[in-house]
Amino acid sequence: MRRKTTEEYIEIICLLERQEGRAQTGRIAEAIDVKPPSVTEMLRKLEQEGLIVYESYAGATLTPAGEEMARDLQRRHRTFADLLELLGVEGETAETDACQFEHHVSPETLERLRLFLEFLSESPDGQRCLAAFEEFQRHE
Repeated sequence: MRRKTTEEYIEIICLLERQEGRAQTGRIAEAIDVKPPSVTEMLRKLEQEGLIVYESYAGATLTPAGEEMARDLQRRHRTFADLLELLGVEGETAETDACQFEHHVSPETLERLRLFLEFLSESPDGQRCLAAFEEFQRHE
């Protein structure tokens, strides 16, 4: 099973579970544009991996391991979206691009980016750097 596919399913299950209490097969299929039988097959695999609890006709809910994966994905997404917005990328574009980046970065790189964002937003040197970058962008 491809990691990206697993992550996409975990993200949508998390979202639907928050909105509707559980993620039904048909709603997952609509959200990620796949056929319901493919969703059912993946849900069974995710259940075998201990990431969800799946009941036919009722849908899926995340296990604690699935919830942890969802939280990790949200942290990854937020790190990239925040960085892109800080660089002046428009919000919707930043969100869309963050969805791509979050699936293709090592934990080491992600941690460095998180620390860099913290530096930029919390230290006086980081604030000066951001101000200089904003000024530079105005002249480009």
